Amino acid sequence: MKPIGPLMREHRLIERMIGLLKTEMQRITKDNTDVNINFLNLAIDFFRTYADRTHHGKEEDILFKALVKKRLTIEHEKIMDELVAEHILARKTVGSLASAIASYKKNNLSSLEDIDEYLIQLVTLYPRHIEKEDKHFFYPILEYFTKKEQDVMLQEFWEFDRGMIHEKYQKTVEGLENR
Repeated sequence: MKPIGPLMREHRLIERMIGLLKTEMQRITKDNTDVNINFLNLAIDFFRTYADRTHHGKEEDILFKALVKKRLTIEHEKIMDELVAEHILARKTVGSLASAIASYKKNNLSSLEDIDEYLIQLVTLYPRHIEKEDKHFFYPILEYFTKKEQDVMLQEFWEFDRGMIHEKYQKTVEGLENR
């Protein structure tokens, strides 16, 4: 298996969550109804833990760090810079969505517009981002790595994933202890 395999599989799950967000946005608009706070909190956790920390973590902490050591074409360097900027934007948008939801929970109904705006940003950003990686970046950058380097990277991905559940729940407990 190539190291891009797990990343692309993760993209398919992220796309499914984007589909759920779109459905929730339509439900709110169509029924002019309240926001499903529980669903959105689960979505925020998904984007923070899975999409950002797990998926983007492997890209930034393993793949991109390995690519920085290679002589990339200007085009690949530019795309990688764009991808990192999009990761940062996604983190910021998810954080803003979480803040808007917290405000909404305090009966600040004006934050409903902010929630809608951040959801639109997420369902717009992620499909373009994923397409850029899947169709314009992942396959070409494999050329920079030997088979052995790819195998080592794939093993690093598995090791990275193994530690994620421990990291998530250690932070959960620490957060509860610090309340």
